[in-house]
Amino acid sequence: MTVSTAEPPQVCDRGEGVAMACRHDISAIRLPEDHNIEVRRKPVFTISGVNPSLLPSLAWFALVARHCSFTKAAAEMGVSRAALSQNLKALEKQLGTRLLYRTTRDMSLTEAGQRLLDSLRPSLAAIELALRDLDEASGEPSGVLRVNTARVAARHFIEPHLPEFLARYPRIVLELTLDDGLSNILAEGCDGGIRLGESLAEHMIAVPITPPLELAVVGAPDYFRRHGSPMTPSDLVHHHCINLRYRSGGLHNWEFANPESEHEFTVEVKGRYIVNDDDGMLRAALQGVGLVQHINVAVQDAIRDGRLVRVLRDWCPAFPGFYLYAPSREQMPLKLRAFLEFLVEKRDTISLL
Repeated sequence: MTVSTAEPPQVCDRGEGVAMACRHDISAIRLPEDHNIEVRRKPVFTISGVNPSLLPSLAWFALVARHCSFTKAAAEMGVSRAALSQNLKALEKQLGTRLLYRTTRDMSLTEAGQRLLDSLRPSLAAIELALRDLDEASGEPSGVLRVNTARVAARHFIEPHLPEFLARYPRIVLELTLDDGLSNILAEGCDGGIRLGESLAEHMIAVPITPPLELAVVGAPDYFRRHGSPMTPSDLVHHHCINLRYRSGGLHNWEFANPESEHEFTVEVKGRYIVNDDDGMLRAALQGVGLVQHINVAVQDAIRDGRLVRVLRDWCPAFPGFYLYAPSREQMPLKLRAFLEFLVEKRDTISLL
């Protein structure tokens, strides 16, 4: 739910409430017999039950709870952290109960705050759906499209086509969250996500946006002149291997499959350089520091122009590529459907070595 004010609204001490009740009461009216006047019953909307000034503040509370952070929530809405914090304090005062535990480094929901959030979620979702239906009534995709995506997918399958997508859909604002972890797109407030097919949750609907991909073992020509080339994955014990550390803390075990038996296995490689960023890993490989294993699309330009050389190709079979996934196809927002159809269109133009 988006609040258009530049600063969060102040919570008023008093106000009429907000539950809509439509009445069709009309007083008896006596008209002169010589006047041909038609009396129409006009609905009169009244508001009762909830202070209307609380509604924006409740939305702000839900946003803070979703991020578990005042800083992130304030950044998303374009307001100051201090203003957002004061607004939530005023909300707690108005409700007469504490909703959040705050420390200098952390925040969490109180029991009352969790109950309130659980009650608010269906209502806020219904409001968001109603606003989305209004936006889509024109038939033109519009609004903020939030997508959580792996970095390599964004770099190679979205960014090259970004100008064309934004020109085709001028009413869409695309917000990408670059995240190589397995995030919960619903908890993060995203419309959809992009991950490798083997990493998808079963309850999600998913559509492939790339052809099948391969892992590629590559190194600089200078490295192979100094150390030779491995002929099988078992030879990697004699090579310097640059490895990737995941956000979870674990290291990437290099993945292979026997070209004859198709038996899949992993190799725990050794080396003197470990990094948690795939771009940093590739830069080191280009300098001749060692070998890397990465998705083929990420290294094919360097292979094509001779800066990297691929080895052990027969031991690296294809696997499902990247998919765009979402909770439901039936309730997919028009803006997300437009993005999906655009990426599927571009899928047919992808050329892999």
